[in-house]
Amino acid sequence: MLGTQGLLRIAADTELAADIRNCRRLEVHGSLDGDVMAEDVIVHEGGRVSGRLRTNSLEIKGLIEGDVVVRNLITIRKSGIVMGDVRYGRMLLEPGGELTAKVKNVPPELAGDFSITVRRGQHVVVTTEDIDAIDPDNTADELTYTVSNIRGGHIALDGARDAAVTTFTQADLMHSKVLFVHDGGPERSCRFDVVVHDAQGASSGKPRTVDVSVTNSAAAA
Repeated sequence: MLGTQGLLRIAADTELAADIRNCRRLEVHGSLDGDVMAEDVIVHEGGRVSGRLRTNSLEIKGLIEGDVVVRNLITIRKSGIVMGDVRYGRMLLEPGGELTAKVKNVPPELAGDFSITVRRGQHVVVTTEDIDAIDPDNTADELTYTVSNIRGGHIALDGARDAAVTTFTQADLMHSKVLFVHDGGPERSCRFDVVVHDAQGASSGKPRTVDVSVTNSAAAA
């Protein structure tokens, strides 16, 4: 076993039972059992990983079995074998590679500061700094937000500010088309909840609340 500047290499003659954290790159020629979190993982031919694995990218030439989450690309080479539960962003399976796992794509994640400021009775553009969707295997047009529990205003699309909508896409956000329109009421804060789904129907989970601060100042944005 060798570790150098974030690289951990498990040699072919090594059998290791351990949990691994904060590893930049993990290369497995031998055997590893444990709970692993690493940026990139390669399981070489003759290598074996068993347990729970979380990584950005995974290349498999040997055997892996267990609970696997690959945020971006999982590559299964012709000598690779994968068994267990696998969630992934994108997959490349070479002819000869063996996949006997229960698989599903990684659901989208919500990000952002979930905070907006609007001038009383006016509108503000909702940006990707306010809310954002992260999903490596879907385009912006394929990520759809659903809005609920709106208080103190409504969501609209640019060009139709008076028409309330309950859905919009990541592409709408990226092109500055999504607006929060304040209803002019006396409250100092408003809110709405959002959840995002991808093209396969996977959800970001429990809705997140976006807090809206209301100001009388012309400097609000």
